Amino acid sequence: MDNFIVSARKYRPNTFNTVVGQDSIVATLKNAIKTNQVAQAFLFCGPRGVGKTTCARILAKALNCTNLTTEHEPCNECPSCQSFNQSASFNVYELDAASNNSVEDIRSLVEQVRISPQGAKYKVYIIDEVHMLSNQAFNAFLKTLEEPPSYAKFILATTEKHKIIPTILSRCQVYDFKRITDNDIAKHLEYVAKQEGVTIEQEALRVIASKADGALRDALSIFDQLVSSSGNQISYKTTIHHLNVLDVDHYFKMTEHLFSEDVTTALLLFDEILAQGFDGQHFIAGLATHFRNLLLAQTPGTVKLMESSDAVKQKYIQQVQGIDRMLLVRAMELANQCDFNYKMSNNKRLSVEICLLQINGNYVYKLKSSVRQSREG
Repeated sequence: MDNFIVSARKYRPNTFNTVVGQDSIVATLKNAIKTNQVAQAFLFCGPRGVGKTTCARILAKALNCTNLTTEHEPCNECPSCQSFNQSASFNVYELDAASNNSVEDIRSLVEQVRISPQGAKYKVYIIDEVHMLSNQAFNAFLKTLEEPPSYAKFILATTEKHKIIPTILSRCQVYDFKRITDNDIAKHLEYVAKQEGVTIEQEALRVIASKADGALRDALSIFDQLVSSSGNQISYKTTIHHLNVLDVDHYFKMTEHLFSEDVTTALLLFDEILAQGFDGQHFIAGLATHFRNLLLAQTPGTVKLMESSDAVKQKYIQQVQGIDRMLLVRAMELANQCDFNYKMSNNKRLSVEICLLQINGNYVYKLKSSVRQSREG
């Protein structure tokens, strides 16, 4: 039986053009290669799973590629590219600073820098989780990082830029990687699913993307988990069940009850949600997001800001008809405040129920005021 390879490794980009969601950084790196103005040291920083180490490896491969494409991409065919792809390159060194963070480890690396590359133009050193280095290790690294040999290039990667000492930052070109948007993640997952022969609903893709919180690697891990549990047919219902995500229909129902005089049913629905095992803070945070989406749905120009499928966007547009804008703003404010105070509350359930009563009370007060004004008019 063939060894299983997780999707995050199997579909890891091996050219700049296949990197997801980091277009500006990719364009800058390719232009640096094109103009032969590659810095001696780079610092790639940003959240986990957004492509820092992947871009570092592609850059390292491109620097020693002997047959770059017209788009200044590594060819993946020359001996240098092939040895790199087979993890057999003598000119690219990867160091995990999380487990090699002592001053002795850095001194050993500095000694290696003195040796010229073998059959290539550059020696490239990729140091992952560089913020884990000790202060002594950073200090031992400073001089080499500032004045390395002409053939040495350093690519540092970190999720915690604020822990890097200023003297290191000043010696590097700093690239801030952003969280990958839900749209980009969903699009890439759709591609992976097609390659793997998996049928997956669009809404399921959106749920995975939202759960991943901007990290493509996390999204691919979730995808693998769902394939393992559900096979090659992944539905929206299956996805929310396995990921313990509250169905968006609950929020549509709750809004319908709150913006009517049916607060009793709203409280019963909240009880039902708690009975299903969902956390009250998770619910109230989702309700605040739901109100935000309704607010965006009131104006055609802001509908695109919603990270939802077209079918769900239409449901938002339909529900928001007839709901006063200021009521939505107030409801969003109340839900957000409840979310903020949730952890400090001794009676967490009661705090959410009070919030729901206040939202409904605002609606009823607004309704009675409108009726009174129309009678007086």
